[in-house]
Order: sequence, then structure tokens, then C-alpha cells
Amino acid sequence: MRVLVVSAPLIGHVFPLVPLTVALRDAGHEVLVATAADGLDVARSGLPVRDVAPGFDFGRIARGMLLRHPLVARAELAGRAGTRGAGLLFGAVNDQLTDGVIALAEQWKPDLVVHEPFAVAGAVAAARLGVPAVRHENALFDGRELIRATVARLAPALRRHGLTELPPPAAAVAVAPPSVLRQDGWPMRYGAYVGGGELPDWLREPGERPRVLVSRSTVAGPGGGGPMRAVVAAAPRVDAEFVLVRPDERLARAALPDNVRTVGWIPLPAALAAGAALVHHGGAGSVLGALAAGVPQLATVGPGDRRQNAELVAARGAGIAAASRDITPATLTRLVADAALRDAATQVSREIAAMPEPADLVPRLAALA
Repeated sequence: MRVLVVSAPLIGHVFPLVPLTVALRDAGHEVLVATAADGLDVARSGLPVRDVAPGFDFGRIARGMLLRHPLVARAELAGRAGTRGAGLLFGAVNDQLTDGVIALAEQWKPDLVVHEPFAVAGAVAAARLGVPAVRHENALFDGRELIRATVARLAPALRRHGLTELPPPAAAVAVAPPSVLRQDGWPMRYGAYVGGGELPDWLREPGERPRVLVSRSTVAGPGGGGPMRAVVAAAPRVDAEFVLVRPDERLARAALPDNVRTVGWIPLPAALAAGAALVHHGGAGSVLGALAAGVPQLATVGPGDRRQNAELVAARGAGIAAASRDITPATLTRLVADAALRDAATQVSREIAAMPEPADLVPRLAALA
């Protein structure tokens, strides 16, 4: 069986598709990842990748959306636009992806197309070729709603390829732990390619004080730096060790408190195994990674889906939702000392561990083709 895996051109979108793609490959199926721009970094995982939109510029598309739709943009930056902002933004993204994905599909002739909700171009290609499409969730939204919002902005691309609508997917893969969010589809344990990097020896074992990892988004733009500067400001009054993962150049060169260190790109799940907590920008991958590791998290509310992600964590009791400006020594102390947060995070980790592995879904996918 040949499986075409389609992702939006962003690291945080394509890396969560790697575990199932690898499972398909290891079961003897041919796989090919279709993406562009930053998403091409997935080639480091060893999977075959094709650039379907040379010259793609996500920043230019995002800026254009903000300028043309100022009211939606304001709500999007506050994290209150729901699927409106996502539909506008990823409608434009998929308009640029669709022609390349279809050209690749017509050449490679897959038997099955797997795509994430923000890569509707995969569903368009499947419909054009008359092969099954499978939606692979990679966020903490209902993927059906995301696809509806995107398709509503994709009419020109559909017309270009003789389509007026998209058929429903043959199946869907759900990665959210049900106690956090119920998604439609076959449940599968969340995982993601971590992008390489080596874990320093000092991060392999717990430190003398609770160790808090602090990460930021892989996407530049509003809120991309996340909570790092707020954490650094509060750190001297917290009895914990803080590790800034991939800080920006200016912060990496700055004089930091004695209990703050920096590292480059590391396999974050391995570091979380010896960590006490994670503070991050609110991205879905960071949320799910901390939940899988069973550590409390502070997810900052922000643009796009980050507010919803943070609020879901807080509602489950597995972490704290806060704006970066509201991070204080008391907030960080609670993060590492509150047993209720730790217990809830452990419960969700066990829930995720009990979900089927990617390899368990391969026979079900093969039966669709």
C-alpha cells in the first residue's frame, strides 16, 4: 500500500504525524510526506519528503490575513477567534498547497491519503483521485470543525480541480486524551518526532531542586517567544532550577539568574522524564507532550489555539493557564509544589499510555485501501 501523508508547512504540524507514518513504513508500506517550507525539516526523521510548494512563505500569508481582516485578526491574537481565524489563514495556506499536492498524488498514485486538519489539500487530492482519506488529529480542536472552516475558504482550489465539495473521510485518528478533549475517530497514543538534538548528561537525572523546562514556539510571530522573559524575571525568588530551551539570541546572551540555564534543541520528552514541570507558549504539541510525560505545566494563553489549549489543561487540573505578564514567583512555586496538579498530570499520562500505539492502527488503515 502507498500512503501519502500531507501536512501544513509547519514543524508543529508535521512532527506529530511521524509516529503513525513510521509505523506504516515499518509494516512494509510505502510512505511519502508532502509538505513545504519549515515542514521539510521532517526529513531529519528519515522519512521521504516532497516539497509541494517551493517558495512558500507562511509569514507573508499570516500578515496578509491580519491586514485584510482586522476584526478577526484582533480576536485571533487574543485567542478568541475560534475557527474563524484558522479558516481564513489555512484556507489561504491550502490554496497554495493544493495544486502541488494533487500533482504529486497523480504522479505517485497513493492508495490512501492521511492528512492533518490544517492540510485539507490532502483531502482534496484524495477526492480528485478517488482514494480514501484519513484525518489525523494533531491539535486540541475538533478537526471536523477546522476542516469545515478551511473548506469554506477553499472554493477556488476546489473549482480548479473539478470539485464542489469534499466527501467525508474514510476514518479519523484521535490523539487527545478523552478526559481533556473528546475527538471523533480511532484513538491513538500521542507522540511526535522531536527533531533530533542530544540530551546533555545533566538533564538525564533530577537535579537537587525541582527542574522546570521552559520552551517557546517553533513559529515566529506574536507570542512566539512565549513566557521565557517572565520566567527569568521571577526565577530568583523561586526554589527551583529553570532551563530555557532554545531561547532567542538576545536572551541567550543576557546575564541570567544563578538558577537559570540554557540549552539548544533537545529531545524534550527525554528531558521531561527527569523534570518537575514545563512552562510553554501554549501550543498543542507542548500541551500533549507534558501530559504524556505526566508533569504539571504552565501553558500561557495567547494567539490562535493557545488560549483554548491552556484552558483545557487548567480545566483538567493538570496545569495552570496564565498570561505571560501574570507569571509570578507564586505562580511558579505552585507549579512545582502543588500535589493536585502533579496527581492530575499523572492520571492523564496513564490515560495516554493506555491508548493504542500507532502500530495498532496500521491494519485498520490497510483495510481502507
